[in-house]
This record gives sequence, C-alpha cells and structure tokens, in this order.
Amino acid sequence: MDIFNAIVDSSLLFFFTAFSWAPPVVGLSVLAAATGVAILWGWGKTSDPARMKKVKDSVWAALFELRVYVDEPRVTWRAQKALFTANSRYMALALRPALWMLVPMALLLVHLNAFYGRAPLPVDRDAIVTMGMSSAWDPNSPAPQLAAPPQVLVTSLPVRVPDAHEISWRIRPVSAVSGQLTFLVDGRRVRKLIEAGSRRRFIPGRSVNSSLRTLWLPGEHRIASNTVEWIEIRYPEAFVSVLGVQWNWLLWFFAVSMVSALLLKKRFGVVI
Repeated sequence: MDIFNAIVDSSLLFFFTAFSWAPPVVGLSVLAAATGVAILWGWGKTSDPARMKKVKDSVWAALFELRVYVDEPRVTWRAQKALFTANSRYMALALRPALWMLVPMALLLVHLNAFYGRAPLPVDRDAIVTMGMSSAWDPNSPAPQLAAPPQVLVTSLPVRVPDAHEISWRIRPVSAVSGQLTFLVDGRRVRKLIEAGSRRRFIPGRSVNSSLRTLWLPGEHRIASNTVEWIEIRYPEAFVSVLGVQWNWLLWFFAVSMVSALLLKKRFGVVI
C-alpha cells in the first residue's frame, strides 16, 4: 500500500505544485472539473443509456399525468404507482455505475484531504500530538521519548490516558518548519511529519501501523512498530476562499465536479 499511496501522492503533488502560483481554489476547481469529466466517462462505460432514457421518460410521463389529472383520484393513484416504479428502476440502473466509481472516488478524496483539508500549525500556538498504543501496552512502562526539530518546542511531559491507550504531548512551533518528530519507542525510532507556518502544502493526517488502514489514511509510510498503532497531530481545518466566502474544500469539489458533469453530459452522450 505504501507504493500505491506514494504514486498517488506524487502525482497529486505535481499537480498541486503546478498551481502553487494561484489561490488553492484554482487548482481544486480544475481538478474537480476533470473529475466531473472522468465521472461522465465512467458512467457512460458502465451504464445502460437506452434503458435509463426510457425510465426517465416514464418518470416525466407520470409527473405530467399527476399535474393534468390532479382532480381525478383514480388517475392520480395510478400515476403515483407508476412514478414509484419508474424511480425504483432508475435507482437500480444507476446503482451499477455508482458502485464502479465509489472506490476510486473515495481513494481520490482521502488523498486530496492532505492537500486541501488541513492547514499547517500556526506559529507560536500550542498543538497536541497523540500516540495511540496497542492493547499490549503497559501504562506503567517508561513513556516514549519525543525529539523535535529546533523550530518546535515540546512544552509538556508525556500525558498518559490508560483507558484510551494514548500518550499525548503539547508542542509549539516557534517558526515555520517542514520536518519530523522522532519518537523513541522500545529502542526503535518512529517518525512523524510535522508542518507549521502559513504556506499551504501537503499535510498528512494520522499515520498508522496497518497496511490496510494506510489505504484510507495515506500520506506517510506505515509505522514499523507493533507497540504504536497510530500517531496524529491535530492540525487546523483548511478552507478555500471563493469571492470572500470560505468553503469546505469537499463541498466546493463536489459542486464543481457535478456542475461540469451536468454541463458536458450531452457532449459525452451520457444519460444521468
């Protein structure tokens, strides 16, 4: 999984860097529009346009019947049943292309979150880094040792939470940094990337020791320790600015991708 994640992150990093001259919303919008085109292509390859068009015609016919014969209960009841049946058929036809695109879309979004969903730690503000321990962890054993780069101060002793199997430290960046925190656990070094400052950049989230979980929590290599299950730094949430309005990146991404798909569906000959 580390190789797969590295390939995806490297490709997205190249794209992200290419648009570093512009506000983040520009690159995100281009990527969202391209995703909308990819959705159309995938939908066209996995759907049945002729049957979907026939079912949509049935939906419109039932709606028209409800509108025209609103004062005739028998006709209205028949139209409602036809509308329900047509809608059920449409959802069944749409299910196959939706399932085909579900996993690729989910993987793309979890990788994009490292670029657009998190902001670097602010300088001169405290932050928390937490290490999740395995079930075999002994809370009375010596705590892991944390070493930080010169730009980051460790401002507290390790705080154990035995019931949650967690150990936390308070840290404070004193200047911009793109480096690593190093933990000494049972004689082995475990590293965690840390990003602080004002410049938008790639910021990985929780790092884990499970190969399978790294598929959904990408950004860093798997933790090579049986004692440590995960490490997380609590980064601020990032937003994209559109005409002075702050948007959650995921909402803007879906809005642009859906609009681009709807605008181009006729050109691709796709029935949605």
